[in-house]
Amino acid sequence: MRQSNQSSLADFLLEGLFDDSLIHVFLFSLTMVVAIVALSGNSLTILLICADRRLHTPMYFLLSQLSLMDLMFLITTIPKMAANYLSGRKSISFVGCAIQHFLYVAVTGAECVLLTLMSYDRYVAICHPLHYAVIMSRRVALMMAVTSWLVASMNSFIHTMILMHFPFCGSRTIHHFYCEFPAVVKLVCGDITVYEKTEYISSVLLLLFPILLISMSYGFIIHSVIQMRSAGSKRNAFATCSSHLTVVSLLFGTFIFSYMRPRSQRTPLQDKTASVFYSIITPALNPLIYTLRNKDVTKALKKLLGRDVITQRR
Repeated sequence: MRQSNQSSLADFLLEGLFDDSLIHVFLFSLTMVVAIVALSGNSLTILLICADRRLHTPMYFLLSQLSLMDLMFLITTIPKMAANYLSGRKSISFVGCAIQHFLYVAVTGAECVLLTLMSYDRYVAICHPLHYAVIMSRRVALMMAVTSWLVASMNSFIHTMILMHFPFCGSRTIHHFYCEFPAVVKLVCGDITVYEKTEYISSVLLLLFPILLISMSYGFIIHSVIQMRSAGSKRNAFATCSSHLTVVSLLFGTFIFSYMRPRSQRTPLQDKTASVFYSIITPALNPLIYTLRNKDVTKALKKLLGRDVITQRR
C-alpha cells in the first residue's frame, strides 16, 4: 500500500505538442506569437474597462471577467508547455499536475457559467431596456462574476480530488501538453465509475444546461427584435448580441467536441488540437471579436492612445 501511494505521487511526463523538427520549431514559434497576442489583447481589454469610466457598466464588467478567465487559461497551460519544450524536459510533479488540472477545469466551468449569465444581461438590455439599470445593477453583475468563479471552483475541486486519489500505474506519460483530465484518466489503473458519473453530471450542468439557458435567452431576444418597428433598432440589437453569440459558438462548440464524444472516438491528436483551439486561439480571438465590433471599446482605446501621444509630446 505504501509503495502504491509513493508510485501515485511520482512525477508525470507530458508528451507535449512539438518535437525538434524544423516544422515543429516553426509551429512552436507561431503558437508563442498567438499566445502573446492573446495575453496582450485580454490584458488591454481589462485595462481599457478599468481606465475608462464610460465602460464601468455591468456588461463591460462581465466582459472584463471573461478576459481575466482567458488570461487564466493561458497562464495555466502555456508557460509549462514552453518551458518543457525549450529545456527538453517533459516532467511535471504530481502536485503541479493537480494544480494545473484544478485551474483549467475551474476556468473552463467559469467561462461556461459566465457566458450563460452574459446572455441574460443581453436579454434584459434588449427585452427590458427601461428596467436595465435596476435589474442589472453593479451588485448583480458582481454576484454573477462571483457565482461563476465559485460554482466552477467547487466543481473543479471535486473533480481534482477524485481524480488525483486514484492509483496511477504503468506508463506515467500524459499524451497531452498539460494535465487535461481525459488524458490523465487514461493512466488510472482502478475503477473510474465514480469519476465518470461526476464527469457526466458536470458536462450536463456546465455544458448542456447553459446551452439550454442561452438558447432560451436568445429565443426571447429574437421574439423582441422581430416586434421592433425600426430597422435601425433591429440592427443595433443584433450587433449587440453578435459578439456574444460568436464567442459562445466558439467556446461551447469546442468543449462539446472535446468532452461529449465517446472515448472510443477520441485520439490524442484530436484532443491536443481542440485544446490548442480553446486554450490559445479562442483567448486570442475573444478580444478581437469584442474590440473590433464594439464602438465603446474602440473609443476607449483611441482615448488611451491619444493620452499616450500627448504625454510623449510633453
